[in-house]
Parts: sequence; C-alpha cells; structure tokens
Amino acid sequence: MASVVARYKLVFHVPPAALDACKAAIFGAGAGRYPGAGNYTECCWTTLGTGQFRPGDAANPHIGKVGELEFVDEARVETLCLGEDVVRKAVAALKKAHPYEEPSYEVFKIEDF
Repeated sequence: MASVVARYKLVFHVPPAALDACKAAIFGAGAGRYPGAGNYTECCWTTLGTGQFRPGDAANPHIGKVGELEFVDEARVETLCLGEDVVRKAVAALKKAHPYEEPSYEVFKIEDF
C-alpha cells in the first residue's frame, strides 16, 4: 500500500506589485504541484481585495505610517503544498520574497476523506 502524503493549503496576502515575485518563490520551493498523471505545476487561486492594518509603535512598515490606519490593495493567493517539508520551504521562501515586515499567511492541513 502506497503512503499518503499530507496535503496543506498555503494562503497569503501580497501587494500586486510583489505578486509575481512571491508566487515564483513559493513555486520554486515546490508549492502548487498537483499529484497525478497530469503533472500540473504552479497552480494557485488569486483574488484581489483590500487589506487594512495599523502599524504599532515599534513597527517599521513597508507601507503607511506608525499609528495610522492604512488600506491597501492586496492579492490573496491559495495553493496546495504536498508534504510538510514543502509547506515549510514555501513559507520560508514567501517570507524572503515578501516586501512586508510581517507577511500575512496561513497554513491549513487538508484532511483526506
């Protein structure tokens, strides 16, 4: 019996100007690959929206000013990561490529049914 590789969904938010660089970084780390005969790579879902934040006193914001509420156009990207090692590498690559001091991201384990 073949072992089942754990699946994770990586979701992150990024300003549109940095979207291509962040996607290239996570795909280079192995994210966005789907199992199966089709050998699909660089797969993701991207939507545009508006993010908001207020930088704290100790922040060094890429956008906005300390203490002021900021609204920014952002893309939300969702992609599949096969295996814990891939999702860890993808998050590390995202943090390196992302322009924000603290990128917004989430990792979800996908349960098999």
